[in-house]
Amino acid sequence: MRRALLRQLTATVTVALLVVQAAEPAAARTPGSVSPTPGGVRTVVRDAATGAPVSRACAALVPVDAAALAAVTLGEDQLGRYGGCADEQGVLVAADVAPGTYRLLVRPYDTTAHGWQWVGRHGGTGDRERAREVRVRAGTVTTLSDVRLDPPGTVVGVVTDAATGAPVPRARVMVVPYVPHPKYDDHGPTTDEYGRYTITGLGPYDWPVQFAAAGLATVWSGGAGSRLSARPVAVRANQMVTLDQALPAGTPLSGSVRVDELLTYAQVIAFDALTGDLAGVADVGTGYALRLLPGQRVKLRCDCAYAPSAWHRNAAGFDAATPVRVRRTPVVVDFDLR
Repeated sequence: MRRALLRQLTATVTVALLVVQAAEPAAARTPGSVSPTPGGVRTVVRDAATGAPVSRACAALVPVDAAALAAVTLGEDQLGRYGGCADEQGVLVAADVAPGTYRLLVRPYDTTAHGWQWVGRHGGTGDRERAREVRVRAGTVTTLSDVRLDPPGTVVGVVTDAATGAPVPRARVMVVPYVPHPKYDDHGPTTDEYGRYTITGLGPYDWPVQFAAAGLATVWSGGAGSRLSARPVAVRANQMVTLDQALPAGTPLSGSVRVDELLTYAQVIAFDALTGDLAGVADVGTGYALRLLPGQRVKLRCDCAYAPSAWHRNAAGFDAATPVRVRRTPVVVDFDLR
């Protein structure tokens, strides 16, 4: 997990122009407008107990805007496109940040000493929605109070099929959702052949966790379809806690994909219509098949052609896409990209 998420901060953005534009805050996406001068964020990362600086801890500036969160593509985490890492004195500066509103996720390099945290107003939290919002203004570096890192804890558990009770191998277990790459599957953690998994290096807070596996519905801890209704796991410093999860079959959502030339790795991605969180990912051939929970409302994007991504009903982007209500009967949504 550490290797893949550190790569997020150093990777060159090579995604399609439409996706990059969608990642910018709404204020920067006004038709005909000129991109505003970037800003920045500065803070100091310290050990919560001693106050000593913590070097090499990295922060991701995760956009609050759901449309910007949905600007994620093959192999990427939902961490936004801006961040920085602390120097030897613990000073962390994120530069060239598009103006907008963000939350900070801080991830220490040494997760045996310190745990991840969403930066709250009075310490860390495991819940993105409880993190403080940071406003980045054009041409201004926003200075934040020091980030204080707590000792880490560990989460272990078993993922099973809700219908049969059988263990589910190769299930993805995530505190930050990501779009899996069919070829490079090194994000981790994933379950073993007995459905067992381990997450290390989380700060001692309450964390919602997402579970996803082929042929079953993607759920948040407690079996919820949304992060907002998840039952978080209470992580404790230097301790191991257990979080088992059963994955339901859910409701089939499928459709055909008509395209002149299909991408090598073509996918249809479902996003929570309210939060922008990933809700499901399906590989595409002549069609696709997802499974979602009844009651979910999602927006669908087809990354299927050598052309800009297509949102449901040919919408211009996430904001304009038509939500799909999932019920107990199968849902069909087709894409025609010809």
